[in-house]
Amino acid sequence: MADIKFLPFVRQLRSEASVHIQLFQGGRRRRSGRGLSFWFTPEGASIAEVPMDDRDLPFLFNSRSKDFQDVSIQGQVVWRVADPEALAERIDFSIDLGRGQHLGQPLDQIATLMTGLAQQQAAQYLLDRDVGEILAAGVEPVQARIEAGLTASPRLAGMGLEVVAVRVADISPSSDLKKALRTPTFERLQQQADEATFERRALAVEKERAISENELATQVELAKREEDLIAQQGANARNRALADAAAKKIATEGEANTIRMVQQARADMEKARVDIYADLPAHVLMGLAAREFAGKLEKIEHLNVTPDLLQSLLGEFAAKKAA
Repeated sequence: MADIKFLPFVRQLRSEASVHIQLFQGGRRRRSGRGLSFWFTPEGASIAEVPMDDRDLPFLFNSRSKDFQDVSIQGQVVWRVADPEALAERIDFSIDLGRGQHLGQPLDQIATLMTGLAQQQAAQYLLDRDVGEILAAGVEPVQARIEAGLTASPRLAGMGLEVVAVRVADISPSSDLKKALRTPTFERLQQQADEATFERRALAVEKERAISENELATQVELAKREEDLIAQQGANARNRALADAAAKKIATEGEANTIRMVQQARADMEKARVDIYADLPAHVLMGLAAREFAGKLEKIEHLNVTPDLLQSLLGEFAAKKAA
């Protein structure tokens, strides 16, 4: 917005470098340029202020695809004034000489024009394609179509306007169509989620089965080892019993052999003694017999030795010798 200073009979205008000023006096262009500052008389004067900086124009419009589906396109057009004098001839940029503001809405006129041309290019693109193809292609094709159409527009070029850039942020169908399009994908994802859940459950069951089998195998192994242990303990008990029996047998046989040896020794001694008696003379035998007889008597008050008694003793001694 231009800055206008009031003085008696004259006024001073000061503008920014980002605007182009045109001063018309008496129907003729007196001054034209960017960032001007000058004095002028208000009688018969007209001033146009054209912005020269880049301008952003957001847009949002709906159109239909080839299969009659509503599609909305949201984006932005960046434009600038390439020829301010040509634009000032087509659109009124006159300012109020008292306030320095535009008398009309020239920027709104340009915005309406730009939006209409962008919508026309987008509609032509959408009408040649089904909604599925449009959504699959994304924003780049329609963005390129709008930018190419605006750049090549003879109307914009004739007005001195230039398109700097076009950006399409989003292409979306109607809410009902969006829901319908999402349903197959949602069902497919849900099916994949269910399959993953089933697989996890199956894996869990398989792991539980493996754990149960391991526990059963462990129990079987423990039972087998217990059986082997019991069998080994039984075998050890049998071996101990056999060893004890063998030891007792050996001990018994040893005692029997000892008894036999003792008895045999006694018999041998007796036989040796008898053999000794056999070689002794008769009077010696008589003496030994008397001594043995005397050893058998506890008390003798009277002893009568008769020939019969002596014969009896000699007979007994001869019998032992014969034995």
